Amino acid sequence: MPLIDFNLYLITDRKQLPPGRDLVDTVAAALAGGVRAVQLREKDLAAAELFPLARELRELTARYGARLLINDRLDVALAVGADGVHLGGHSLPVAATRKILGPDKLIGVSTHRPEEVATARQEGADFVTFGPVFFTSSKAAYGDPVGLDRLREACTTSLPVFALGGVTCERLAVLRAAGARGVGLISAILAAPDPATAAAALLTGLRDTPPPL
Repeated sequence: MPLIDFNLYLITDRKQLPPGRDLVDTVAAALAGGVRAVQLREKDLAAAELFPLARELRELTARYGARLLINDRLDVALAVGADGVHLGGHSLPVAATRKILGPDKLIGVSTHRPEEVATARQEGADFVTFGPVFFTSSKAAYGDPVGLDRLREACTTSLPVFALGGVTCERLAVLRAAGARGVGLISAILAAPDPATAAAALLTGLRDTPPPL
């Protein structure tokens, strides 16, 4: 099983960038701030548009020794030599994805209920995101936040769980206390005035708040 050697998982959404800011430049700043795992999640882009962006991010993340995962698109992930894919509710099953990618690629799965975490583990996922724990506009379509109690329940597994939704530095302690291996986020870095500084602050907060044993 591939090693999960990160606890901060940056998810892209160019629509959350401040006006005039470039996505690749922002990801570069986040990597300079210490981010070592990026999910390219521009779901509205066709393959012909997503591929050059993925290729650029692959080159960029490789320079920093960071992981790059592609949301849903196995073809794009394979074409650019990404480190893996992130699957959602309408993606291929984990087992089928593993047959295509092989044993050395990462497979992340989006989950919203503890039972989905258990299923992802049984099917051979490497990690999951779980949420939204707190309200966030990017996940408003998924309904009300699941809250800390549900996160705590989801984290009673050996599978690494990344808390997602409304993540801020001030909330890291409670998320880690609930058992989260790490956090996944978008706006806390992409929309920050200084993405590198924001990333560094989040990583410091994660180091200072280890999850319970």
